[in-house]
Amino acid sequence: MLDFAQASGTFGTPALTLKAPVYVDHTTYTDTEVGTGRQITSDAQDVVFSIAIANGATGQSLVQAAPPVQPLSSWHSSYEGLVTAMMCATEGTRVVAAIPARELSAAGAQDLGVTDDQSIAVAIDIKKVYLAAADGTPQYNDRRGMPSVVLAPGGRPGVIVPDAAAPSDRVVEVLKKGDGPQVGSGDTARVQYTGVDWNTRKVTNSTWENGASIAVAPNSDLAFASDLSGMTVGSQLLVVAPSSDGDATIYVVDLLGIDDPAATR
Repeated sequence: MLDFAQASGTFGTPALTLKAPVYVDHTTYTDTEVGTGRQITSDAQDVVFSIAIANGATGQSLVQAAPPVQPLSSWHSSYEGLVTAMMCATEGTRVVAAIPARELSAAGAQDLGVTDDQSIAVAIDIKKVYLAAADGTPQYNDRRGMPSVVLAPGGRPGVIVPDAAAPSDRVVEVLKKGDGPQVGSGDTARVQYTGVDWNTRKVTNSTWENGASIAVAPNSDLAFASDLSGMTVGSQLLVVAPSSDGDATIYVVDLLGIDDPAATR
């Protein structure tokens, strides 16, 4: 399958050579190398990959790039075929695909210089796959007067604030314990989080609402940054950070992965 193209180069720096012109009417793909890492099961997952793109009609190299960390869904509007080719692949996999121009947006096709009757050939090295949400084992916490967390089907948290005064001391609870790698003291963590004001019950900030995870470095000024050290990927934390006026901010933090130094944005 897809013997029209030869993918070469070390993993992470793919190159593509076409043996014959490529024309397809729907996205076609195969895995030429299969990795053993985390699988892409949702387009909400952040993915790091390297890509080589060639014009299927001419064989001309169009793109060789390594985009920054971003959810797979961010590619859907302009490059639907890329999402199709990567879905269900695992970290460490090299994918070779052919994508017709009609499965690119008009702007995407124009950027690549591909006409309506042409296709592109693609080699993708999937270097890192993050969790879409914390998937760890739920933990028992018996501290009274703490907020409750409810989860939507996709993992997005909602916070129920108790009818009580905010605590005067800082509180950190592990709601889920992941079985992934442990965050080291110098590591940059990739998280989704929601912040809620205790007194007003209103969301003060949410990466879920903003549509993108964030990288949290050890020197970050986010109130929960220091709590990530020593936690395992897949964990979910509840942090209550009191303020001097008797209020507090509640944070629910999902630890999705640990960034490679070059991937941090």
